[in-house]
Amino acid sequence: MYAKAREIVRSGQLGQLKCMVWIVANWYRTQAYYDSGSWRATWNGEGGGVLLNQAPHNLDLWQWIFGMPKRVRAFCTVGKYHDIGVEDDVTIYGEYENGSTAVFISTTGEAPGTNRLEISGDLGKLVIECGKLKWWRLKVSEREFCLTSKEGFVSPETEYEKFSAPESEGHSKVIEAFAQSILNGTEMIADGAEGLNSLSIFNTAYLSS
Repeated sequence: MYAKAREIVRSGQLGQLKCMVWIVANWYRTQAYYDSGSWRATWNGEGGGVLLNQAPHNLDLWQWIFGMPKRVRAFCTVGKYHDIGVEDDVTIYGEYENGSTAVFISTTGEAPGTNRLEISGDLGKLVIECGKLKWWRLKVSEREFCLTSKEGFVSPETEYEKFSAPESEGHSKVIEAFAQSILNGTEMIADGAEGLNSLSIFNTAYLSS
């Protein structure tokens, strides 16, 4: 689903990107979870909290699909819901050169949790939630429609398409692509720079907070 979302975004089919909002709060953990190991939820043992342990793949997908932000403002709250010394509640706000924005919200203290990614552009919107990718395509650019319509309470016409996620095979595909890159020089799905990008968002969020 995320590869399909990247394809749609990077191909320009969403048009001028406007906003990404990702609420990934289905990481609920009890105090017993954190108490189960002396290394858990410590700077020395784990290096961070929800951003480093639970959500790094989501940060990685954020930049892989939507790109790297120019500026970040973040609020990382330490021990908001648990007796721990690292963050368990995070909100990150990112700004881009083209004026688009991104909001990333994650926590281990919310039940029932939510995992919903929404990406909007002037030609439509993508939503990934509950194992499905939903795609609303506008028949005309929102910007054009906004500035030329003679009515005040109308919206552009849309077309709708839905994709279901296949059985989970993400790890095996990434490992196979890595092996083929070594053996045959083919392109990897993500190289080392991708990891540095998500780590940069992680570090910037901490520094901002």
